[in-house]
Amino acid sequence: MTTGNKLAKLRREAGYTQEQLAEMLEVSRQSISKWESDISYPETEKLIKLGELYNCSMDYLLKDNVDEPNGKSSLPHTSRRSLKDVCFEWKSEKTVMGMPLVHINLGLGRVAKGFFAFGLVSKGIISAGMVSMGVISFGIITLGLFAMGSFALGVLAAGAIAAGLISFGGVSFGVIAVGGAAVGLFAVGGAAVGKYLAIGDTAVGDIALGVERHIAGKIGFSPFSSYDLSTASSYLDHIVPWWLGWAKRIIQLFI
Repeated sequence: MTTGNKLAKLRREAGYTQEQLAEMLEVSRQSISKWESDISYPETEKLIKLGELYNCSMDYLLKDNVDEPNGKSSLPHTSRRSLKDVCFEWKSEKTVMGMPLVHINLGLGRVAKGFFAFGLVSKGIISAGMVSMGVISFGIITLGLFAMGSFALGVLAAGAIAAGLISFGGVSFGVIAVGGAAVGLFAVGGAAVGKYLAIGDTAVGDIALGVERHIAGKIGFSPFSSYDLSTASSYLDHIVPWWLGWAKRIIQLFI
């Protein structure tokens, strides 16, 4: 039998569909089909994984004249392993929306995908990793509805550098931005630049509330009192467009 014949036979005996095997090996279903049709051959890394999955030797997979799955391996065993081979992976048997409830995958170049996903790169409803994407995400570089990380992008984002509709960070960009340096339509920070409202030591905006150092705007207060805050809140009603009413109301709650 050819390599392709053997791969197809082993897959059927193991009870996998081409789609299931493709997901396990992180390749496309078309790749599995081409391997089994002898149109192309798996890479060495994939061959090793197939051998481990089916508990068969490389000799059996690669040599037409070897018919026993436990024939001697044609790839010599070595104790040296690349960093990509060093990994820990675990998936829960329970699934949610077709995804494992929990997927942990710590290998380089591998992606954790699950309702709860944890890995160097992770995608999930709730995900954590160096690079993380999810409804709720935590990590170094994060993208999500709620994102927290060194670099965060989301509807609600918090991080050293954060960008979102509402953002908190050392450097913050957003409709509502709060941070050491904040830039947005409404900005609060040590240095604040806001289209409509800016509050900070240094404040630049249509309404600028500065502690003492510098203010610039149509209306400015430095330092400012509770009366000034009330005046600023009332002025927002005249200059903020209707579609930003939600952000204006949030700001007015706190000033």
